Amino acid sequence: MLRNVSDPAVIRVLCVDDHPLVRKGIASILANEPDITLVGEADNGEDAVQSFRQLQPDVVLMDLRMPALDGIDTTKAILTEFPEARVLALTSYDGDQDIYRALDAGVRGYLLKETAHADVVAAIRTVHAGKRLMPPDVAMRLSEYFPQVTLTMRETEVLELVSQGLGNKEIADRLGTASGTVKMHVQNILDKLGASDRTHGVTLAIRRGILHLT
Repeated sequence: MLRNVSDPAVIRVLCVDDHPLVRKGIASILANEPDITLVGEADNGEDAVQSFRQLQPDVVLMDLRMPALDGIDTTKAILTEFPEARVLALTSYDGDQDIYRALDAGVRGYLLKETAHADVVAAIRTVHAGKRLMPPDVAMRLSEYFPQVTLTMRETEVLELVSQGLGNKEIADRLGTASGTVKMHVQNILDKLGASDRTHGVTLAIRRGILHLT
């Protein structure tokens, strides 16, 4: 049965993900729903913003890790131009800091990619209805690491260099600062994360979404 995409009863969805198989999977899921239709796809953030302008979808399914412009910055760009846009994060990132960043950017809900198909469909309907969505598994990740830990931009920069195996002097040379200053940053990072040493700190940072392996 053909659906009239201009029918206000039909929820129009834009899928933003750089993996073709994910977009194909979403298209397959939504094809079976009489009240939801996929009106467009984008494989990077810049195209997503342009597609939103052209299509004005009701709901955006947004991946967080993408080329050109990541999902966080893409969400911010869309909401700056279209404050009423409803963005639903659909991602493999399950770190609490990933979730906090997405919520701060303005997403209405946060789903992990292993979410059951029926739950993805239900989430689209929930967000379209103007409600916010925080599934139990996502809420559990937030409660596991409470209160929120916030590293400064410099601390995050230092931690990224620590993750590359650099010592304090090498980091200091890279950043144009003193070794003692780097040592102080590293200690602050370990204290904030509750880490016992540098390796433990990097491990926790990756687990929590502060750092991402490339």
